[in-house]
Amino acid sequence: MAHIIVVGNEKGGAGKSTVSMHVATALARMGYKVNTLDLDLRQRSLGRYFENRRSFLRDAEIDLPGPVNHDLPEIDPQTLKPGENIYDHRLSAAVGTLETDSDFILIDCPGSHTRLSQVAHSLADTLVTPLNDSFIDFDLLARTDSTGEAIVGPSVYSEMVWNARQLRAQAGLKPIDWVVLRNRVGTQRMVNKEKMERALKMLSDRIGFRIAPGFSERVIFRELFPRGLTLLDLKDIGVKQLNISNVAARQELRDMMKALSLPGVEIEF
Repeated sequence: MAHIIVVGNEKGGAGKSTVSMHVATALARMGYKVNTLDLDLRQRSLGRYFENRRSFLRDAEIDLPGPVNHDLPEIDPQTLKPGENIYDHRLSAAVGTLETDSDFILIDCPGSHTRLSQVAHSLADTLVTPLNDSFIDFDLLARTDSTGEAIVGPSVYSEMVWNARQLRAQAGLKPIDWVVLRNRVGTQRMVNKEKMERALKMLSDRIGFRIAPGFSERVIFRELFPRGLTLLDLKDIGVKQLNISNVAARQELRDMMKALSLPGVEIEF
C-alpha cells in the first residue's frame, strides 16, 4: 500500500507547490517510487513545474531522477449513479491506479476549498500544511482574539481536517499525521514571531498537529521553477559550488524531511 501525502492549505501563496515538488523529488532521489497528482485543475502550479522540468531536461540532454506526475482520468458522466460526484470518481480512480505501483503518492491541493481537496484530505496518511509565519495565514487554522494570545475558535479548514479524520476513523483507517510547516520564518527575534510560536503551540495541543520547520524566503525557489528543478538537482546540472543561501536552503529541506518522519524513510542527502 502506498503512503499518501497530501499537501493542503486553502490559502494561496503559502508555498504548497514548492514544498510538494521538493518532497516528492527528495523521495524519488532516495530511490522511492513516487507519483504525484495536482488537484488545482485551473492554475496547475505543480503540473507546470513538471512540464518545465521535462522541457529543461530534454533540451539539456540530462536524465535526472524524479517523481512522475499524472493527470486525473476522465470519467464518463453516464456511468455515475444519481447523487454521485464525478470528482470523487476521478480522484479515486487515479489513486486506485497508482496505489499498487507507488511507495508514495503525493497530492498537491489547490489554495481554495474544492470537492477534490476535501476528498483528498480524507485520503491523507500524512497531511502537510505549509503556513507563512503571519497571523493572516494563522487565521486559516484558527481565529484569535485581538492580542493574538487566545484562541477564539477553529477555522473552516481545521473543521474540514477534523471531518476528514472522522471519515477515516469510521472507515477503520489509521489517523492522519497532520504536520504544519512554518514557512518564511524571520531570522530575527520579533514580537510577531514569538506570538506565532506561542499560538501555534497552543493550537497544536488543542487540535492535534505537529509543527515542523519549512522554507525561508529565498530567491533560489523562484529561479528553479522555470527549469523545473529542485535544490537537490543543482550539482547534477553542473553547479560545482553552492552559495551560502543555497546551502542553507538545502539544510532546510533536510530538516523538513526529517521532521515529516515518513515511514521507512532515512534521509540520505
